[in-house]
Amino acid sequence: MLEDKSQELTPISKLGEFGLIKHLTESFPIVQNSTKLSIGDDAAIIDSEGQKVVVSTDMLAEGIHFNLGYVPLKHLGYKAVVVNLSDIAAMNATPTQILVSVAVSSRFPVEALEEIYDGIALACNRYKVDLVGGDTTSSNTGLVISITAIGLEKEENIVKRSGAKPNDLLVVTGDLGGAYLGLQILEREHSVYLANPNMQPEMEGYDYILERQLKPEARTDVKTKLAELDVLPTSMIDVSDGLASEILHLSDQSKVGFNLYEEKIPMDETTIHTADELNLNPAMAALNGGEDYELLFTISPNDFDKIKNHPDFTIIGHATENNEGNFLIARGSNQLIPLTAQGWDAFLNRE
Repeated sequence: MLEDKSQELTPISKLGEFGLIKHLTESFPIVQNSTKLSIGDDAAIIDSEGQKVVVSTDMLAEGIHFNLGYVPLKHLGYKAVVVNLSDIAAMNATPTQILVSVAVSSRFPVEALEEIYDGIALACNRYKVDLVGGDTTSSNTGLVISITAIGLEKEENIVKRSGAKPNDLLVVTGDLGGAYLGLQILEREHSVYLANPNMQPEMEGYDYILERQLKPEARTDVKTKLAELDVLPTSMIDVSDGLASEILHLSDQSKVGFNLYEEKIPMDETTIHTADELNLNPAMAALNGGEDYELLFTISPNDFDKIKNHPDFTIIGHATENNEGNFLIARGSNQLIPLTAQGWDAFLNRE
């Protein structure tokens, strides 16, 4: 669980709840002008300065969302922040503050929480957000991290899931499927270790997909890139539960259908090769794997020329009339396969 196995461990009971919060958070700097009062009072004060406030929250539970058998605590803290900032980015807003609440069982010493908060601090520094509050409590079952992210943006720039129109182009950032394949490698090597602790894990050559799983990044850069192109998406969502699931969310909220072209789905070579090695269809990893935290959005057909050659964006389909439904157009054929949501569901999936 801890990187340094030899250090002397401190029970949380030695610090107490308020002492623990102070110990973990006192070194976090304030970088946002909108943060007027941070940790130390009954509540934080944020001055929106005439902008709209965008708020999102996510909870990560041990045994459901992560396995500490192979997830380093520092990476876990970093990822917990990123998955929330991704939601703010999906609204075309700028993340500014976070609140962090942690529930831990007695098997976690203070040093374990220090590693988690080291990861949180790295994410705060990377994305220029302030930690302004939160809570800690005990848990009988393990570790739970809940993070609330706050962002600010002018109302006219905010993008919802509900603005797509028929004939709009469907666009995705980056590449997909890598995080899911990274998880498969981690699960495979963890199973080998449990069967024989003397076996060394075989991780060479999987660096890219392992990082996609353990240390993803939120696409907060996309807002600026789109503004430079003079493109405002008509709808947007982040790819957290799989491409197919997110397309269906846009379809439901915008009341349109979508045609997705399998051959257009962007995937990294490592993702494709690993899928072949594991006898998996790489397109299915992209469609149903989740945790890529790329952004999926629609744009007006009039913006095609602005975006068509940009290296960060791939046009993968288009919107249709609502009654036409949602389909995957299979690679190398005109076969239409109905899109179904088979991505991540915390109430159906277990680590």
